[in-house]
Amino acid sequence: RLGIQAFEPQLVEGKAIQLHPLVCAAFNADFDGDQMAVHLPLSVEAQAEARVLMLASNNILKPSDGRPVTLPSQDMIIGLHHLTTVKEGAAGEGRAFGSVGEAILANDEGTLDLQAKVRIRIPGLTFLEGEAPEGYERHGLVDASLGQAIFNDALPKGYPFVRGVADKGKLSQIVNKLAEEYPKVETAASLDRIKDAGFHWATRSGVTVALSDVVTPPNKGEIVAGYEKQAEKVQSQYDRGLITDAERRRELIQIWTSATDEVQAAMMAHFPEDNTINRMVTSGARGNWLQIRNIAGMRGLVNNPKGELIPRPIISSYREGLSVAEYFIATHGTRKGLADTALRTADSGYLTRRLVDVSQDVIIREDDCGTSKGLELPIAVRNAAGELVREANVENSVFARTLASDAVNEAGEVLATAGEDVGDVLIDKLVAAGVETIKVRSVLTCDSAVGVCAQCYGRSLATGKTVDIGEAVGIIAAQSIGEPGTQLTMRTFHLASAGDITQGLPRVQELFEARTPKGASPIAEADGRITIEENEKAKKVILTPDNGDEEVVYPVLKRATLLVEDGQHVTVGQPLQVGTLDPKEVMRVMGAREVQKYLVGGVQGVYRSQGVPIHDKHIEVIVRQMLRKVTVVDHGDTALLPGEMVDLKRYQQINREAVSEGKRPASGRPELMGITKASLATESWLSAASFQETTRVLTQAAMEGKRDPLVGLKENVIIGKLIPAGTGLSKYRNITVEATEEAKSERYPNRIFASDGAYADGDFGYVDFDAFSTDDITPGTYN
Repeated sequence: RLGIQAFEPQLVEGKAIQLHPLVCAAFNADFDGDQMAVHLPLSVEAQAEARVLMLASNNILKPSDGRPVTLPSQDMIIGLHHLTTVKEGAAGEGRAFGSVGEAILANDEGTLDLQAKVRIRIPGLTFLEGEAPEGYERHGLVDASLGQAIFNDALPKGYPFVRGVADKGKLSQIVNKLAEEYPKVETAASLDRIKDAGFHWATRSGVTVALSDVVTPPNKGEIVAGYEKQAEKVQSQYDRGLITDAERRRELIQIWTSATDEVQAAMMAHFPEDNTINRMVTSGARGNWLQIRNIAGMRGLVNNPKGELIPRPIISSYREGLSVAEYFIATHGTRKGLADTALRTADSGYLTRRLVDVSQDVIIREDDCGTSKGLELPIAVRNAAGELVREANVENSVFARTLASDAVNEAGEVLATAGEDVGDVLIDKLVAAGVETIKVRSVLTCDSAVGVCAQCYGRSLATGKTVDIGEAVGIIAAQSIGEPGTQLTMRTFHLASAGDITQGLPRVQELFEARTPKGASPIAEADGRITIEENEKAKKVILTPDNGDEEVVYPVLKRATLLVEDGQHVTVGQPLQVGTLDPKEVMRVMGAREVQKYLVGGVQGVYRSQGVPIHDKHIEVIVRQMLRKVTVVDHGDTALLPGEMVDLKRYQQINREAVSEGKRPASGRPELMGITKASLATESWLSAASFQETTRVLTQAAMEGKRDPLVGLKENVIIGKLIPAGTGLSKYRNITVEATEEAKSERYPNRIFASDGAYADGDFGYVDFDAFSTDDITPGTYN
């Protein structure tokens, strides 16, 4: 979605087509010889679409989480960081200036340092609440450096004065605020000014890196020696047979992890404020502390080829150089990393393809389906002090949705009515009023017969406004989940004895395919008491239900770590051992709502652990598609067959008709299908055949004499029709465009053709005006 954008062309020197630096993040482009395709929109319709929908300045927000994608990066950040840093004791400190211009003059004369702390009179300043410096009077002098005043010049008029250092976080907040509160044009212009200032001052900051900038902590030797003693002690305990090998490994890994952490802390404390490497990391321009630790501190523990940690660390840093043995054990992890990256790209692409296929027919089809259902989601939690604070993941769960029912406080006062949009302001208001959970609309509970409705989907994250009818939200969801897939780790962690925990991309695939995980934990079928039986060969957990049903026996592995004890009372759905749950079991025991929660939570768990923000609603769109079929158990008086799989909406429709005619409705159980299976089970045989197992799908469709209703995107693309999304929706197709008089006169300057010509408006597309000579034609000729 962000990989194709429209630009207004500008003439530049040279033969290469140049690209705006701020859109590189969206295109995932860098400057090592990337190639791009340039398309020219020809028809009027295509041009309008490019201008209105695809213009780069309209695509400032990411569709996956609503954060800005056009953030200043790397050299811009280091430049702005240099510009806004305040240096103690710099030339001209403490002076007062009547205007920014006067301060710039002093700087040009060389009597004032850019980073000196001075007082400048800047007329008409506003501050955010609580940010104004003490004793500040309007139009008075403000404590700031010249650099900070110059930086604030780049922001729009009336934007609150930004004090303090502009690092990555601060810039991100600024761009967020710009995108939310200012018109697109203003935002784009400000971003441009910020970019120019960043580049300009980065050039003048003199940021370089020399070997002397890599500062090794002076007390590294002492720290390592102290932990070396502890390690020897553990080793000698093992040699004397006091501890097992597994315990020795675990203790050594613990010892060396704390050693590495301590060396890193010492290194960070020892870096001078104005050290270039330090500035790069703290400003967020490039690199992180882990990389700096490897260079200047110590490399730490590394993995062996099996993926287990080697309990002997690499004590050297890259600055000191590794010994041969150290270098050799470091190569295992390095090679595995490179091999993983190659595999991951392919896997992630295939996941995206399956996600697109399962969700491609989810389109916003109506404004409101009229349901009163929704999800209860937390917006606040109590912190250690017992105060209500925003829940950590609010941004990606309730944010940008619609309230399903009124939000009320404990006194019962209505703070927000159903149908209101949940934004930052409202969330803060509700948290302040002591509201902990609110009920919001969700695509999981949407009642639309085809696609989903705009109210259940909520706000479009890319525009910050209510989603348009015709938006292909299924594809957006699939791409938002699939695109960061390459950033997820491939590895399954090998922890001694706990069994492997699948994480990263394989875990996401496991959840979306609804597979039974390796070493899945059984869950309690009912409320009841637990007894544990164990003999030489096996271990059994026996559940005696409270309601007197017969007892259930769960065989578990001998090495499994149980979460329940003998004689403990459990509630329905409680996991009995350490390990992930089988979604199909959750579905059978707890029902559809719980499995939806489990799947969304599981996928989010993986992405959050890697620091990738994705909004819940995208995952919900996919989960909705996994649960769209029902298996008929008893057909009642309907035309359905027992054991037949039908679409949930069709099943509900048939049952409604049966009940209204006084017949017995069918009963069925909801089915949870993996995304591959769900794609193949779609109503559209064209879509299924173009996905996988083409011959099987086509023969099946031919045998059943299937018809394709052509509701999704894929089947329409295959037969060459307009897709039923965006401007291709039938409700938008029969619109005629009337040109206004101004538009006509602008487009056809020769007034002959303006109003009384023989040509109708519709013909203008086909007339080549340049071929006519108007010299010898009088205005009456054409009548």
